[in-house]
Amino acid sequence: MKKLSIIAFLGLSILAFSQEKTNTPEGRKQDNALLVKADQAELDAKKKAVEEKAKLPKPYDPKANAEADINKLIAQAKKEGKNIMIQAGGNWCIWCLRFNNFVQNTPELKEAVDKNYVYYHLNYSPDNKNEKVFSKYVDIKEKLGYPFFIVLDKDGKIVHVLKDSSVLEEGKGYSKEKVQEFFNEWAPKS
Repeated sequence: MKKLSIIAFLGLSILAFSQEKTNTPEGRKQDNALLVKADQAELDAKKKAVEEKAKLPKPYDPKANAEADINKLIAQAKKEGKNIMIQAGGNWCIWCLRFNNFVQNTPELKEAVDKNYVYYHLNYSPDNKNEKVFSKYVDIKEKLGYPFFIVLDKDGKIVHVLKDSSVLEEGKGYSKEKVQEFFNEWAPKS
């Protein structure tokens, strides 16, 4: 009896929910325009992001030997008296690509980087997660937002890790003042 009641209830429920809505007030049509507009706006935004990403330089190399590269940078940093700026992310990350492009195309920021840092783009992607290298600087079990930044001194010791680069953002890009302040704050001290 219980089974029969449950089956009957489910059958009636399906029937009720499958019926077309007909109780729209007279003279008024059901308006799905807002749903269509929201979906279209979302599709347009995704399309723009894909187009933007395609145009931006791709500085991350999934095939690179990051450990060997960073060891070379430490030797270079010692020789030049600079710190090491590691930008962690990947070519899949629009914010990573935007940051790189922003720094490279803003003369004051590029000058600050060139003067104070040897710069490295540490790849994180399905092709190469670089877990061994990342684990030297951050807890790889921790959820990290990309890009994030690891600043090392000329001897390869951690000076600072900026795990939340959203503090450098402004709108759909980055703030020149905030990024300049970040680069100045972690530059080598004389």
